[in-house]
Amino acid sequence: MLTHWYTIYVITTALESIPNGTHNETSPRQKRVLLLKPRGFCAGVVRAIDIVKIALETFGAPIYVRREIVHNRYVVNELAEKGAIFVHEIDDVPDGQRVIYSAHGVSPAVRDRSKGRNLKVIDATCPLVTKVHIEAVKFAKQGYSLVLIGHRDHDEIEGTLGEAPEVTQVVSNVEEVGALKVPDPNRVAYLTQTTLSLDEARDIISALKIKFPNIVGPHSQDICYATENRQVAVRNVAHDAGLVLVVGSTNSSNSNRLVEVSRNLGTIGYLIDNSQAIDPAWLQGVNTVAVTAGASAPEVLVEDVVNYLRQNGYNNVEEIEVMPENVRFGLPPEIIQAIGGPGGTEAIPVR
Repeated sequence: MLTHWYTIYVITTALESIPNGTHNETSPRQKRVLLLKPRGFCAGVVRAIDIVKIALETFGAPIYVRREIVHNRYVVNELAEKGAIFVHEIDDVPDGQRVIYSAHGVSPAVRDRSKGRNLKVIDATCPLVTKVHIEAVKFAKQGYSLVLIGHRDHDEIEGTLGEAPEVTQVVSNVEEVGALKVPDPNRVAYLTQTTLSLDEARDIISALKIKFPNIVGPHSQDICYATENRQVAVRNVAHDAGLVLVVGSTNSSNSNRLVEVSRNLGTIGYLIDNSQAIDPAWLQGVNTVAVTAGASAPEVLVEDVVNYLRQNGYNNVEEIEVMPENVRFGLPPEIIQAIGGPGGTEAIPVR
């Protein structure tokens, strides 16, 4: 199932309290911010960032990182200032040096090249992405043709595709489903990128089921909990706002999907890196602005946006919690061993 029922908790953090029953865009005087929760960092992002920081503290600079550790320029720049060196490919890392794989995962070919270069690898792949990799290998071994739903140019798709490239085809929209050709239409399986729009994935999966009635999928959906929760939060407030601002970088898939959710519901939405990206014209005639952040956007950028809105008269801020998030992921063994921790079970709380 791609949708669930949620309980909504409303926490008022305004300079003036907000009367009940004012969740609409019709009030002519009141200017307010609906600050969505959950927002921002997910467990996989927290884990990946902490891995880089711990590696720098433990081993010292430089630490090489393949691709952006997470898709957010602020985070990448902050880590670069601490000594992380971001490279595009493994071949850009000097022989024998220490390298961290990003949260989006890598293909077996990248792992093989790392071994050939005698690199000291620390794997920061999100466990939920690893789950999809394992599923791809399983379906391929069972003789299925595999349909991978996602965006071809995304790092996550590149890594998952590499697990079984001979039997895997990538589809990015419903139209591409019609062109699929497989050896046995009765032996087809599908997987999805973890950061897709729920609606987008649902429509493509429905088209696949029409084309391949016996198609099978993962035991549980591949779209991650954080992606789903943030989309559900936008869905719950979009009709109450005149504008939705999503804090996140342009190459962040899950951040872009949040904008799409808002626009698909008829509410204007924009993706912004920070408050400097806000066009004052967007706020004209808007009483209520909803603010959220993609799973790789830090809270400091959200605070920056909220402060900007306060300075422009949006002094009432309501934090609306769709559901609590208490997910934690353990550190990889390479880090546990280096810091002398117990086994590989130590967990990092989501901050």
